[in-house]
Amino acid sequence: MLPALSAEEARHSEAVVEAVRTAILAHEGWLGFDDYLRIVLYAPGLGYYAAGSTKFGPGGDFTTAPELSGLYARCVANQCAPVLGAVGGDVLELGAGTGRLAAGVLLRLAELEQLPEHYYILEVSADLRARQRAALAALPAALHSRVRWLDALPETALTGVVLANEVADALPFCRFAIEGGNVFERGIALSDTGELIEAERGASAALCAQLEAIAVSAWPDGYFSELCPMLDPWIAALAAALARGALFIIDYGLPRHEYYHPQRTRGTMRCHFRHRAHEDPLRYPGLQDITAWVDFTRVAMAGVEAELTVAGYCTQTAFLLGTGIEAELAAVSDLMEHARRVSEARVLLLPGEMGEYFKVMALTRGYDGALRGFQYQDLRRSL
Repeated sequence: MLPALSAEEARHSEAVVEAVRTAILAHEGWLGFDDYLRIVLYAPGLGYYAAGSTKFGPGGDFTTAPELSGLYARCVANQCAPVLGAVGGDVLELGAGTGRLAAGVLLRLAELEQLPEHYYILEVSADLRARQRAALAALPAALHSRVRWLDALPETALTGVVLANEVADALPFCRFAIEGGNVFERGIALSDTGELIEAERGASAALCAQLEAIAVSAWPDGYFSELCPMLDPWIAALAAALARGALFIIDYGLPRHEYYHPQRTRGTMRCHFRHRAHEDPLRYPGLQDITAWVDFTRVAMAGVEAELTVAGYCTQTAFLLGTGIEAELAAVSDLMEHARRVSEARVLLLPGEMGEYFKVMALTRGYDGALRGFQYQDLRRSL
């Protein structure tokens, strides 16, 4: 059972529904699921990421690793430091949430005497940008002065590090179904009474070609899942923005042969509302997060196509161990604080929590130095 909406939330969601209705009518009565997501997640002033609802932490819809523990940011910084030491330059973070990752990374890089020239944040949400400004204003002036916000990727390619923490899963994705040996695309239509409903239509030749390319075996009848064509141009754009250095993509996901395994018949789409996960993308449009796991094989292939090197791929557990989470814990002397940090570390590391579901991929250009986050595990062959 999902919590009820306030009157204000209900009005906002109805405005989003009306925008979806208008789009459906403009597209001859059927809207692709990716286009639906572009409205309910990203439409200015309406979409989940573009409007002002609380998304992170206890009062929001989900908790990300940087929100859970400061240990996470320190470990990420431990990985950024040697790259910055070798190539210099800047850090660019995509979708910085509340700013806690940025703050933690800057503080740790200052300790390591490896600060970037600038810490750029590309944030599409005006609300989140305001929260980031407030959070980062508390940093020492020498750190806060390095932070810059961007409206788009830099026109001049930067040298340094690009961080994409839980960004790829939020890209608009398509949904498909196999029924009676035929391929259908899932989208959104209107019922006779004007309500939003899920509807299918025969898949286009382009979609069928993509499914043929990603199939790991014959698609079983009754199978449905997702694919994200936007991953390719997204990686290409990030590659164009990186002259030299490393791009770290951290998200929940799988290599293709596991993602599209014949027994994984129900897909990976999840919706999140006030820390409740469910599978109904039509509940509370504009007020809930809707994501799908990342096909890391597609990410790697797009990286290679964009002339990046797939320099590492491992679980979050292996990455955090490689970047010194045990040493970070050992450095906490206060017993109560240590106990709290240990509890946080369990969530970050354990297989049943974030540790195995989340993966980390490094894509590099002009940097062949050691990547300590991948020293204990190399899953690139699984791609």
